[in-house]
Amino acid sequence: MKLEDLYVYQLSMKYSEDIYTLVSTWDYFSKDTIGKQLVRASDSICANISEGFGRFHYKDHKRFLYFSRGSLFETKTWLTKANNRNFINDEKYKQLLDAYNDLGIRLNNYIKAIGDK
Repeated sequence: MKLEDLYVYQLSMKYSEDIYTLVSTWDYFSKDTIGKQLVRASDSICANISEGFGRFHYKDHKRFLYFSRGSLFETKTWLTKANNRNFINDEKYKQLLDAYNDLGIRLNNYIKAIGDK
C-alpha cells in the first residue's frame, strides 16, 4: 500500500488545502496572528501521517499518528478562535469543524487498526 492510498491521508491533505485557501483571503493581521497557526496545525496533520507511514516500526508509526491527532485538536482550537474573532462565519466554522471531527474519528480508527503488530 502507498501513502497516497490512505483515505485518512487524502482527507487531511484536502482539508489542509481548504484551510490554506480560506486563510489566504484574510487581511494581513488576521493571517499573521491566527492564520499562520491554523495553516501550520492543519498541514501538520498530513505531514505527521506521512512521516509515521515512512517509519519502519509500528510503534514509531503510531507515535507520529498521535502527533497528527494532537495537531488535529490544535487545528480545531484555531478554527474556534477564528470563528470567535469573526474571521470565519458560523456556517463555515460548523462545516470545517464537522470535517475535522470526522477526520479525528478516522484517524483514531487508523491508529486502532495498526494495533500492536
